[in-house]
Amino acid sequence: MKLSALNQIKGKVVDVKKGVTTAHVRIDLGHGIVVTSSITNEAVDLLNLSPGDEVTTLINESNIIIGK
Repeated sequence: MKLSALNQIKGKVVDVKKGVTTAHVRIDLGHGIVVTSSITNEAVDLLNLSPGDEVTTLINESNIIIGK
């Protein structure tokens, strides 16, 4: 799959906290940089995200999208 988002950074999931409808997923990008993405619980389940997973973050001006 090709994507228009050029800011693609590999990282590791360090924490997944589900709320009522959305989850906060913390991703360690290395060098002490950790980003947090707010995504739906359905997306967490679809990607089967859990701490330790290797993922790719797609970052644009207002969103952090997770790919696994």
